[in-house]
Amino acid sequence: MNELTKQNLLNKNQKLTDMVIEKAKRDFPDDIALIGLSGSFSTNDFHEKSDLDLIIVNNTGAGWEISDCFILDDVGYDIYCTPWKILEEMANLESYWTSLLTEMQILYVADEKYLEKLNNLKEKALKTLSQPVGEESIRRAEKYLNLAKQAYADTMISDKIGAIRYASSELVFHVVNGIVGLNNTYIKRGVKRYLEDLALYEHLPENFEKLYMEIVEAKTKAKIRQKSLTFLQSFIQLYEHMKEEHQRKTTPTIDNLKGSYEELWCNIRNKLINSTTLGDKSYAFLVANDGQSYFDEMTDYYGTPKFDLMKHFDADNLDNFREKFLEMMEAYRMEYDKVGCEVRKFDDFEALYESYMKS
Repeated sequence: MNELTKQNLLNKNQKLTDMVIEKAKRDFPDDIALIGLSGSFSTNDFHEKSDLDLIIVNNTGAGWEISDCFILDDVGYDIYCTPWKILEEMANLESYWTSLLTEMQILYVADEKYLEKLNNLKEKALKTLSQPVGEESIRRAEKYLNLAKQAYADTMISDKIGAIRYASSELVFHVVNGIVGLNNTYIKRGVKRYLEDLALYEHLPENFEKLYMEIVEAKTKAKIRQKSLTFLQSFIQLYEHMKEEHQRKTTPTIDNLKGSYEELWCNIRNKLINSTTLGDKSYAFLVANDGQSYFDEMTDYYGTPKFDLMKHFDADNLDNFREKFLEMMEAYRMEYDKVGCEVRKFDDFEALYESYMKS
């Protein structure tokens, strides 16, 4: 791009910016808090057809009326608002667009109190970003991992290549955001610079760019599905590794185990015995799901051993499944012994009454 073309673009942007600010002052003095600049003109990474990314922070619903969409000199423009709620999500690193908060160039402020509010949110984001990778990073990544899994399911559900390809692009989007979370950072430039920016991250799935491009270049339904799965699995592998490394390890104690064995007895044990004894396959299957969920929850939150109950489920051999579950129940009870926790089990009501009323 030559200097004359560049200067003409900057002059046009200045006119557009002045126009929006003028309207904000005239028609929305209380509704528009501030206006900032982001995007390619902020990072000096623009081309002849780049649009102007204005961040218009609105205080009220009336502020939305400043929004407009139009085409000028063969360039499309979308003048839109960003409520404070979205900026708060950015400050918590819960938004893909955190860079809009941290990199924003202020062009107009209706009142200094709004600038102070913005700077507080920016400071909050920068403080979080300055922290080392840890549990919060893992939590943010987990949200996108679950979305990526849903997107992969969508590649399998549809039979139309367009829908399958779209689902694969959603999967890529969520995996990228998950990787951003694992690195406790944010996308500083737009999609044009995805691969360049991601290549600099410390934590990245092995062969990330290769696996990424294989999805982009996949030509058949089968290939899109296959490459999407491989890409997702590479992210899961990284996520699990980092979760194991950074998530706080919890050790079972009397306080966090107390009552859990009795709860397992109450909610799972007798239902599982009943369903398997009756030979009710559906009932047993659903109770098995509840049991596995409970075991996993105790492992994740309180550090009990991992019990893989579902691997023993066999609809045609429910008796064996029942025995395996009872073995796990006993193994879980032994965790009580390790921490010196007693099972609250009574042979008659009088004994229960005496104990309960004393507590």
